[in-house]
Amino acid sequence: MLDDAGIIRDIVMGQTDHPIEESREWVGRGWADTVGPESRGTIATMLEEAAAEGVAQPRQVNHVSPSGVDIPVTYTVVRLGRGDGRLVAIGRDLRAVSALQQRLVEAQQLLQRDYWRMRQIETRYRLLFQASTEAVLMVDASTQKVVEVNPAAAELFAQPEKKLIGRSFPFDFDHRSEAAIGELLAMVRAHGQAEPAPVRLSSSGRQLTLAVALVRQDSHALFVVRLLPEASEVRTASGGRGTSAALLQVLDGLPDGIVLTDGDGRVLATNRAFLDLVEVPTEEQVRGQSLGHWLGRPGADLGLLLATIREHGVVRLFGTTLRGELGSPSEVEVSCAAIHDGTRTAVGLIIRDVGRRLALAPRGARDLTSAVEQLTALVGRVSLKNLVRDTTDLVERYFIEAALESTGDNRTSAAEVLGVSRQSLYVKLRRYQLGLSEGVEGSAKVARKIKAGGKQPP
Repeated sequence: MLDDAGIIRDIVMGQTDHPIEESREWVGRGWADTVGPESRGTIATMLEEAAAEGVAQPRQVNHVSPSGVDIPVTYTVVRLGRGDGRLVAIGRDLRAVSALQQRLVEAQQLLQRDYWRMRQIETRYRLLFQASTEAVLMVDASTQKVVEVNPAAAELFAQPEKKLIGRSFPFDFDHRSEAAIGELLAMVRAHGQAEPAPVRLSSSGRQLTLAVALVRQDSHALFVVRLLPEASEVRTASGGRGTSAALLQVLDGLPDGIVLTDGDGRVLATNRAFLDLVEVPTEEQVRGQSLGHWLGRPGADLGLLLATIREHGVVRLFGTTLRGELGSPSEVEVSCAAIHDGTRTAVGLIIRDVGRRLALAPRGARDLTSAVEQLTALVGRVSLKNLVRDTTDLVERYFIEAALESTGDNRTSAAEVLGVSRQSLYVKLRRYQLGLSEGVEGSAKVARKIKAGGKQPP
């Protein structure tokens, strides 16, 4: 209830979960004084419009709360018919609506981000699918109809992609291969995975290796069918026996250890670097042995590697240790991948000695730690104020010494590194009695003096 001057005379609050508590203090104040500066003009307009026409159109204003959060309210102002200029302002609290709008905006932004992330994933998938040199077909698991093929598959079957889509798989294989493919698909459908199988095209007679993986999308499932050339074709395409011999020679001369094992982790072949790491003179001494005899914890790390390879196909930068026959351990990183030749599975491992990568502790760090520990032992015998001051001086001295050491005792450069002026650095050097020949061990001397009851040099 408002008078003709816009002064609040009475307030009635409806039933709400979030009442405006400060409204009890509005009685006797001007209506315009309860809102923010941007809403005062709106209130003046509504008062004038209601006084002239009897009713003002609904408009939103923002009340100011002590917490600093604006309270949006939509008001309709009506003039009473008594002729005394009294007005009634009926308001609707919009905080619930504002909260819903904010949640809607956040949900829209989240959907937009998810949409663009899916677009990027799809773009990467399309680029990889189209650029792959392996023939890949996407086959519906329930109908066995081809739903998508890549250019390499179209080239392999010598047909356009559009003609391959919709055909029942398998096709263009000999009778024996079709039976093997049917069994392979049934096994993948039931167990999710199966060993690759050798197949032959009926049109060209070309021998290939067929690998199948199962991809589930909600209640829908797809077969990812890959047709891989035989190893002999790969050798021929890459330059024949001469290239293969050169490649083997390079692998044997690499400084990183290279091991080929069977599916159970038993060594089939190695290079010279691996023999040096395990301290064995000849390859015959390791062939047939389990790699777990030297790698990591016995019976643990190798099993973990093999399980991961069976699930994902590759392992990258697996950190572990390699034990030599003479007892010398080495910190190593292992990267490995599964190799399928159609009838059996092998594992290729690259083992890199990373012991020389381990970062050494900064020079003087142990002395500083020891000195701080000595100061810590004084807790209870020296006041906290003195302990904090002495520890601060100790750390400051250490960093000054480190800056001088890193700049070759060039005090001008050390001041720039520390971000102080040269005069300030000279003062600190005199304070801590630091000369060009002193080392970081001076910090430990200061701590020992304090512990012995002496005073720190001024």
